[in-house]
Parts: sequence; C-alpha cells; structure tokens
Amino acid sequence: MISGIVTAVLLACFVGGWIWAWSPKRKHEFDEAAQLPLNEDQESSR
Repeated sequence: MISGIVTAVLLACFVGGWIWAWSPKRKHEFDEAAQLPLNEDQESSR
C-alpha cells in the first residue's frame, strides 16, 4: 500500500517537473542557458 502511494507521488513530481521544463514561459531562459558554452568559447578566444 505504501509503495503504491510513494509511486504515485513520485510520478506526480516527475510529471510536474516535465510540465515545468516544457512550459513556454521557460523557453527563453533555457535558450539562454543553451548558448552559455558557445558564448564562453568566443570570450576565451579573444
């Protein structure tokens, strides 16, 4: 019984995190984070 409840809670946390990560509000922030390694390479080559 307890393991079923724990599984349901963890599934809800996973789905909540997935929705948060794929939220259109977060796209700009994630796009900026994706460009960080490229920007650091350009700055270090100067």
